[in-house]
Amino acid sequence: MAKWTPKHEAPEPLEGPVVGTITGGTILWFVLFLVQVPFYGWFADRDLTWWVWTCLAGGGLGLIGIWYVRRRDAAIKRHRAAQSG
Repeated sequence: MAKWTPKHEAPEPLEGPVVGTITGGTILWFVLFLVQVPFYGWFADRDLTWWVWTCLAGGGLGLIGIWYVRRRDAAIKRHRAAQSG
């Protein structure tokens, strides 16, 4: 089997409002969790409680993501400031 080699350079990664995107997604996960909690019995009767816990896990991981991207943004800004001055 031949090894695959790219024919062109990979494009630069897109930079956008990363902190806002991760924060919005985290809020969405927590909202979905809170919406499902009153119906926990319904989920339990159908053996679907993993839906509820998946939303909570998504919110928790989102908090870690917010911490990470905020530190990443701060490091990028410090690096740019050090290079320019």
